[in-house]
Amino acid sequence: MIDVKVMLNKSIEHGASDIHVNVGMPPIMRINTELILMDMPVIDDKAAKQMVLDMVGEEKFGKFQDNKDIDFSTMIEDGSRFRVNAHYQRDTIAISFRVISSEIPDIDDLHLPDIVRELTDLPRGLVLVTGHTGSGKSTSLAAMINVINQKYRKRIITLEDPIEYLLENKSSMIEQREIGADCTDFASGLKHVLRQDPDIILVGEMRDLETTSSTITAAETGHLVFSTLHTVNASQTVERIIDIYPANQQNQIRAMLANTLQAVISQTLFKRVDEPGMVPCTEILLCTSAVRNCIRENRVYEIPNIIETSRRMGMQTMDHSIAENYTKGFLDREEAVMRSSNPAKMDKILAPDGRVMASAVEE
Repeated sequence: MIDVKVMLNKSIEHGASDIHVNVGMPPIMRINTELILMDMPVIDDKAAKQMVLDMVGEEKFGKFQDNKDIDFSTMIEDGSRFRVNAHYQRDTIAISFRVISSEIPDIDDLHLPDIVRELTDLPRGLVLVTGHTGSGKSTSLAAMINVINQKYRKRIITLEDPIEYLLENKSSMIEQREIGADCTDFASGLKHVLRQDPDIILVGEMRDLETTSSTITAAETGHLVFSTLHTVNASQTVERIIDIYPANQQNQIRAMLANTLQAVISQTLFKRVDEPGMVPCTEILLCTSAVRNCIRENRVYEIPNIIETSRRMGMQTMDHSIAENYTKGFLDREEAVMRSSNPAKMDKILAPDGRVMASAVEE
């Protein structure tokens, strides 16, 4: 039977970002976006069950069997931490592990636009980091909180499911609350957080109406609030928030969101070609008066054009970010073209020698 800690140790040695366990095959690890079979025995149902039991114990395992899904974190002897989801598929247990770096990366090392660092100086409002699962949202948020932690004397409270990066008190005082262990859910944690004298609140994910409403209310009351959504661009993010409300409340939430939203950072990871690793490409929306009017007046469809024409303010489209990272030698041309919003246009503006046609980057 496979020892889960031995498996996780081997994944760390190989530099994996994710490990997947399915009954009927050996464990699989993801290294720089590619799935690779581990040199280990085939997993059977008994082994998969024992892995989860070893990590969560009898009580939580019973709840897992009732709910069919469970999120938690685990650690091995060298201090490496993992975000874990156990679930059922075809009536057998499956497990997905995400490696959590033991060190919070410096924000400059993430190759994020300069404006992202500037957003950490905001006194209040809502900042959203969005993207699909595995796009680096948690890493970007941890790096931003770390900037605040080094620069300001603030009280920071995070609500996470599960806690990923362990944040140390530096200039700031930080409390990290894990859903299920330190509070029952995001909505419950947010209900009480305003009585805990926070300056800055991090909400791991705006999952439902109650959490979304409480997050926006916290931003409305003068706090700086960070959170995430599984959306791929800024306009979709705004639409998702509004659509989660009943129709008769949507005008009200447009007004609230227009007043509180400060920025949306939508990101996705690309495999680097210059060295092993990943690099984020980002769309940046800053809430200027024009953007606020678009949200308030239900003209969200105009937001992409505002981003396109506001580069000097720090905004940028995803395609501009892709083109910029290509010129830095980070990206493969074929992937840059394929994953852009307009592949035909991107194909014309990216020169094979790593340059971008000047006309393509002019406003």
